[in-house]
Amino acid sequence: MATDKQFGPQGWTPKRITSLAGKTYLITGANTGAGFQATRILLTKGAKVVMLNRNPNKSVGAVTKLRQEFGENADVSFIQMDLAELASVRNAATQVLEQLPQIDALMCNGAIAQIAKQELTVDGFESQLGVNHYGHFLLCGLLFARLEASKGRIVVVSSEGHKMGLRGIQFDDINWNKNYHPNKVYSQSKLAQMMFAYELQNKILGANKHVKVYVCHPGASNTSLINEKANLATRISWSIMVKLGMAQSAEKGAYPEVMCATENDLKQRAYYGPTGLLNFGGPVGECKLESFVLDQAVLSRLWTLSEQQTSFNWPV
Repeated sequence: MATDKQFGPQGWTPKRITSLAGKTYLITGANTGAGFQATRILLTKGAKVVMLNRNPNKSVGAVTKLRQEFGENADVSFIQMDLAELASVRNAATQVLEQLPQIDALMCNGAIAQIAKQELTVDGFESQLGVNHYGHFLLCGLLFARLEASKGRIVVVSSEGHKMGLRGIQFDDINWNKNYHPNKVYSQSKLAQMMFAYELQNKILGANKHVKVYVCHPGASNTSLINEKANLATRISWSIMVKLGMAQSAEKGAYPEVMCATENDLKQRAYYGPTGLLNFGGPVGECKLESFVLDQAVLSRLWTLSEQQTSFNWPV
C-alpha cells in the first residue's frame, strides 16, 4: 500500500503534466502495451518520443497509428533494438547518439515474463534476466553521458513480481540451469532491475553527477506481457484476472513511468506505482520499498557481475 498521499486521493495522473515541448523521451518496448500508452501520453503534451523496439513491422504500425491520432507532424519515430542481443543494444545506442543531441528521459519499459521453459539469449544469458536486466544495464550505460549532459532521468519499470521469488539473486546459478522456474526467474530479473537502479543512484551521488534515477511498477495491467511463451496455467489465471476486472488498462499502467519521467520533486530512493489492493491498481503514488531490495552487498555484487557479463564499465 501507499506510504503517503502526496498527489491527493486520486493519485498522480497526466493532468499534472504541462507542456513537454522541446523534451525528448526514449522508451524501450513501446509498440504495444504500457510503453505505447506512455508514448501517447507524452505526445499529447508536445514531446518528442523515440521508441526502441525489437519488431520493425510492429513499430511501423505503431508510428502509423500514432500519426493517425495526432497528425502527420507528431514527433514520434523508432530505432530497431533487441534487448536480448547486446550487439543490437550497442548498435541502437550508436544510432541514438547520432540522432539525439538531448535525452530528457530513458524509460526502461520493455520486458518479457513467465517464459515457461528456459531460453538463453545469443549472449548466453537466461532470457528474462538478459532482456529485462542486462540489456537495459548496457543501454543505460551507453547513453549515460548524453543523459548527464541533459541532466536527464532514467526510469526503471520493475514489477510487484520482484517480491514473489527468492528475494535475492541466485549468484551460484544465475541462469537457473538446475532449478528453472518461470515465475522465480522473472522475479529475479525484476529485482535485478531495481537493484541496478538503486546502486546507480549510489554511484551517481558518489561521482557528483546529475542524472536522476526512479523506479516504478505498472500494477496489474492488461497488456501482452503474458503471451504464448507462458505456461497454460499462467495464461488461464491471467485471463481470469482480466475478465474479473482485476487488471487495469494499459493506459493506467503507463501512469507510473510517465510520472517518473516528468514529475518534479520526486524522491529517488523510492518505489512508485498503483497503491490500491495488492498494488494491482488504484491511485498512483509511493509504495513500500522492501528492505531486501537495498541489501548493499548484493547491490555491489550484482553491479560487478553485470559489468563483467555485458563487457561494459560504467563511466561513474
